[in-house]
Amino acid sequence: MKAGYERSHISEFGGMSMLKYIVKRILQMIPMLLILTLVVFFMVRLIPGDPVTMSLGMGAGKEAIAAETARLGLDKPIWEQYFIWMGNLVKGDFGTSIFTHKSVLYEITKRFPVTVRLAVGATVVSTVVGVIFGIIASVKRGKAADNILMVTSLLSVSTPSFFLAMILMLIFCLQLRWFPVSGFDTWKHMVLPIITLGTQEVGYITRITRSSMLDVLGEDYIRTSRARGVAEQVIIFSHAFKNAIIPVLTSVGLRFGSLLAGATLTETVFSIAGIGRLTVDAVSQRDYPLIQGCILVLAVTFVVVNTVVDILYTVADPRIKFD
Repeated sequence: MKAGYERSHISEFGGMSMLKYIVKRILQMIPMLLILTLVVFFMVRLIPGDPVTMSLGMGAGKEAIAAETARLGLDKPIWEQYFIWMGNLVKGDFGTSIFTHKSVLYEITKRFPVTVRLAVGATVVSTVVGVIFGIIASVKRGKAADNILMVTSLLSVSTPSFFLAMILMLIFCLQLRWFPVSGFDTWKHMVLPIITLGTQEVGYITRITRSSMLDVLGEDYIRTSRARGVAEQVIIFSHAFKNAIIPVLTSVGLRFGSLLAGATLTETVFSIAGIGRLTVDAVSQRDYPLIQGCILVLAVTFVVVNTVVDILYTVADPRIKFD
């Protein structure tokens, strides 16, 4: 009875500690997000070119330019423009695109899910393949399998994504005709973009998994388990990998944010209507509201993902204390 009470008391205390930790992490995000808005707003203003001239054309008269500048609020002091933008953001208004004349939030919500699907697919594939490769390389350290996997990971990290995309399109789209050249509508459309985006991540995760596993496999308790005759599979997956997973989680969380931001090139090559391609188009048109909205959403997503990864640490390793 007493043991049952102690277990329930510890579980309740742990739950309260986790809740406190989550609230603390969310509160820590607030100043970070405020700094992000400042950086995004003023960074966009550093892009060469005038959105009014881009919108009206080079032959527009001074009166038309002045009227359009006033309509967009660009005639106000830059700090006033920032506070107006922040006030609208708090109300959920990201502004209106200068060129499409549609809500920025509408444009983002239409494109963002596509990029998320692409990034999640690339993350899942690269994590599964990278972890498997990393475990095999650590177990076969110094042997042929280890050397082959290390060379493979080096090639995957070193290969530019646009070059890989071109090679994959040439082989699987134009010659073998297994997959379509562009789009992201069906699973066949998704295969090549996901492979292209996730290939570099396979190399990173393989190396991190191998390094982390080797550190754990050298511990005394692993040698003790082997001396006691514990099955090698149990040692690798139940003991070693469980304790080696924290650096892998860190890598996956950081790389997911990078994949979201780095999906631009893949979306451009495969003509995918995602937020990365939308950002490129917005920059080329000097569409301030749309650029600000796209970059802010990507940055906030990166911060949120890393906060979630921090919380997952405590789930993966109960020895980590809530600070």
